[in-house]
Amino acid sequence: MSELSHPRVTGSIPGPRSRVLLERQAERESNARTYPRRLPIAIGRAQGSYIEDVDGNVFIDFLTGAGVLALGHNHPEVVEAVERQLRILCHGLDFPTELKDEFVSLQLSLLPEGMRNEMKIQFCGPAGANAVDAALKLCKTATGRGEVAAFHGAFHGSTHSAMAVTGLVSQKAPVANYMHGVHFFPYPYPYRSALPLTNGTSAGEACLHYFESVLTDPNGGVPLPAAVIMEIVQAEGGVVPGPTDFVRGVRRVTEELDVPLIVDEIQTGCGRTGTWYAFEQHGIIPDVILASKALGGIGMPIAVVFYNKKLDTWAPGAHTATFRGNHLAFAAGIAAAKIIERDRILENVSEQSAYALGRLGKLEQSCDCIGEVRGVGLMLGVEIIDHATGLQDGERALAIQRGALERGLIVELGGRDDCVVRFLPPLNVTRETLDQALDILEESVVSVAGAPRLAVV
Repeated sequence: MSELSHPRVTGSIPGPRSRVLLERQAERESNARTYPRRLPIAIGRAQGSYIEDVDGNVFIDFLTGAGVLALGHNHPEVVEAVERQLRILCHGLDFPTELKDEFVSLQLSLLPEGMRNEMKIQFCGPAGANAVDAALKLCKTATGRGEVAAFHGAFHGSTHSAMAVTGLVSQKAPVANYMHGVHFFPYPYPYRSALPLTNGTSAGEACLHYFESVLTDPNGGVPLPAAVIMEIVQAEGGVVPGPTDFVRGVRRVTEELDVPLIVDEIQTGCGRTGTWYAFEQHGIIPDVILASKALGGIGMPIAVVFYNKKLDTWAPGAHTATFRGNHLAFAAGIAAAKIIERDRILENVSEQSAYALGRLGKLEQSCDCIGEVRGVGLMLGVEIIDHATGLQDGERALAIQRGALERGLIVELGGRDDCVVRFLPPLNVTRETLDQALDILEESVVSVAGAPRLAVV
């Protein structure tokens, strides 16, 4: 089997064989399906940073299973670890095993040193949304309170409770009687601040002031919550990094009020932002950490909740899930974490991030349709705007995504009106592949934007 190393699109998208499978899918699968609507391909195989569809077209995959594939598709050492485990034990519920013990020890060792002996780990259902649900239940049980504070622009999942703490209104609108008691606060979005900024006040300072004022005001209308749930970088919300003054301020306020702080690291964890968890970059210690996605090495399903021992008020069986003992995920996760450390992958994340942001910054200066380039590590976003009004331009972002696909690059959209073109490369992406992808993106942006500005020297 030949290696996949370069994008190659030789026909229309979708090709004839993909079209047949897409049509069969539309006939038989739920209308809730999403990705094949805007990325109409049927996958044949994948390797590293590349996907080949059933028609022989090859694409650079900068969606990576929605951030699941930290080392790209089918990393041979991780595959080998899973194959070995297949012959030993696949499913173990919550019985202890030597492999599970190794996984737990490794995951705790990857926390900041001061947290390692203070945290417990819980295995829940194998999806990030179930970790959200478990964390909310845990904090409500431990505090005896029922309200939850979340943030505008947040995305925490599509299950009943995860949807309730998600900012996306359209997702909730069709569903009556979703979980109540959730209060939303502004999240710093400097490019489009939701709060007025005066006298040099930053977006982080303004949002923190509002957050603290409401929670400490006896007439603020919000009872003391059982938890505050926050993304350090809003991922689906448009790659919006929380500034340090805001992140540290939220931690200070929650500590002073004795409110558990949940940080959702489902997409940012496992090195995506250049540190194992994004919260480390702000010097805070949260009470609860949610991890999933890349935790399973090569897409093996797993989700966990780390939480401070003081919150461990669960009764036996208080939160269970049949598939919480996935030993294939444990094996893959151990192998991937060791490879990331051995091969100094986090250094690659930082190096390739700086390079990509530099190139995207030059593109921003030359194209009127780019409002802002932003990101942390290898979670990058390009906000597309109508240059005449400055408003989000989701239609143009969609056209850029489609143009990229037709040239051999798979990227995701996010943010308000899906106006942000998102990059989620494998963490071990090479400079060669990154250049291929950035070349394609530039071509796609220019083809949609029309004539660029004068070249920036």
